[in-house]
Amino acid sequence: MDSRRALHGYGQAVGSAAHYLEPRSIDELIGFIEVAADSGKSVGLRGAGRSYGDAALNENNVVIGTGQLNRVLALDVANGVVDVEPGVTVEDLWRTALPHGLWPAVVPGTMRPTMGGCVAANVHGKNNFAVGPIGDHVLEFDLWTPEEGRLTCSRQQHADVFHAVIGGFGALGVTTRIRLKLKRLETGIVRVRASNVKNLSGLFETFEELVPSSDYLVGWTDAFAKGAALGRSVIHQANYVSAADYGGDAADTFSLAYHGTPDRFFGVIPAGVMWRLSKPLVNHAGMRLVNFGKFASSIMLDRGHSYEQGLVAFQFLLDYLPRWRDAYGLGGFIQVQPFVPRAAAEATFGRILQLCQRRGVIPFLTVFKRHRPDDFLISHALDGFSLAMDFKVTRGNRAAVWEVGQLISDMVVDAGGHFYFAKDAVARADQVQAAFGDALEQFKGLKHRLDTRGVLSSDLLRRVIPDLPSIRGLSRPHSVTAQSA
Repeated sequence: MDSRRALHGYGQAVGSAAHYLEPRSIDELIGFIEVAADSGKSVGLRGAGRSYGDAALNENNVVIGTGQLNRVLALDVANGVVDVEPGVTVEDLWRTALPHGLWPAVVPGTMRPTMGGCVAANVHGKNNFAVGPIGDHVLEFDLWTPEEGRLTCSRQQHADVFHAVIGGFGALGVTTRIRLKLKRLETGIVRVRASNVKNLSGLFETFEELVPSSDYLVGWTDAFAKGAALGRSVIHQANYVSAADYGGDAADTFSLAYHGTPDRFFGVIPAGVMWRLSKPLVNHAGMRLVNFGKFASSIMLDRGHSYEQGLVAFQFLLDYLPRWRDAYGLGGFIQVQPFVPRAAAEATFGRILQLCQRRGVIPFLTVFKRHRPDDFLISHALDGFSLAMDFKVTRGNRAAVWEVGQLISDMVVDAGGHFYFAKDAVARADQVQAAFGDALEQFKGLKHRLDTRGVLSSDLLRRVIPDLPSIRGLSRPHSVTAQSA
């Protein structure tokens, strides 16, 4: 049986074919890698395939999925510590932790990614400004490397490897066990306040005012707005609700039933068909209307209005809409998320939005966040802001989208900013080198030490760091199958 399969990034705009395998144990995972390497194939790692771009692709080589390595190995409720295999998803984790009054300290905007993928991407959430990325809450992990075998890494043990693997996209080794510190909650809900700002300056000013008093903070920016309204946004601020402030039994909010997803929208429309109903709006005219409507509705509510919302609903809004990405059509979408230092961010984001409008390549969904720096080697985070932009890709505009994406990447470099490889599909190697500099050279040194032959690779790594060692694949046809491995 040939294991060759066409794989795509989650945005569906980029893809490639590879031999795809799913091991049922850690030992089988390592065996697959060794057989692939002996056959002249490099190996890429894929969790749930939720990276928007090419991070989980490995053209004409091998991709190993970790979805079956999904055991929660241990949960220490008293100390709020959990050990998991790499295929455990964010959803698996919160469902395990929440009934005990615990919650992952950092989650991305979807509950579907695996923890191995989250660590490899060093994902952040709407609270990055306060608690940092997920890596700040990793206590230790077990790592298998092609050259040095199994290592246990932490801030005290193999610290250089620890800080490079988190955010290293599987280039240095395979995490086989991850230990995380969880957050203890008083309730499973937050109080959310939505407000609006009329332009980009107001967005920056309001964020800086709200950061000290917020547990979570995110802005939804209308990229279609021009002139004096450039950058107008709706801001959502959320804070944990204490047991004392909650009007009922706080234990009820830890129940999984409390956080179920709705089967119907507005009590009538089946959730499974909402993406089809949304599809006619996913174009420039429709999304201009949607963005305007979101801002206009926020004006009507912006009179001190707030509401309570479960953590799951607040964090994972898009997961409530099954197959939402399919509304973008066959070409899919890509996301570009520039991270820019605080001093340069407002001017840079203004130029980015104006560039998109001039070129007629306007992001349909734009999300604004505040960030803080961390100590990981290849880190996207910094003392500044990010602007995550979703661009629809069609046969007619693909070249224009990539050109705009690379022009944005030039602006990021000029501003002293960083790239976020969980989302990126367009940055060039020279831009990545300019952004990360000496840190990238240290990363390359660790690659040569831990994976001399370049057994572990991906389309992303070959695109952004092309001089890493990498087995390129055989010139003659060769099939690596689950049976042969």
